[in-house]
Amino acid sequence: MARKYTVQSWSEAESATQSKSLNPESNLDIIFIHGLKVECVIGVWEWERRIKQKVEIDIEMSADVRSAAATDRLEDTLNYKAIAKAIVSHVEGSEHQLVETLAEDVAQILLRKFKISWCRVKLNKGGAVRSARAVGVVIERGARADSAGT
Repeated sequence: MARKYTVQSWSEAESATQSKSLNPESNLDIIFIHGLKVECVIGVWEWERRIKQKVEIDIEMSADVRSAAATDRLEDTLNYKAIAKAIVSHVEGSEHQLVETLAEDVAQILLRKFKISWCRVKLNKGGAVRSARAVGVVIERGARADSAGT
């Protein structure tokens, strides 16, 4: 018994695949800033309240970069220099006891000031535990669309 096959153009096949598996409105792209080093007052101990300690911040932010990729214009994407400047300025002036509080501050700046829908903030307070290379917290805030479009 002979089978009949239909031939689709590449654009028809691509459209059919996208409509079944991907939500074109989902933000699957991530812009990141890793290794942002800032000195600030951070810690619960009295001696920590008198000095500045170095923290290292890694930030990941959801963004739809398709428009920026098409236009090659800074105005069409997240300006990571502006984001880094805002985070550094805030962290340098902060005096929190907990890394959790500082990480939450950073996340809220990203969500509110830069209108980012999802972010992951990793804050490392190296040296907090003598025998550990890194100690800190990783938080995620907001809603990130996944490949199923949920």
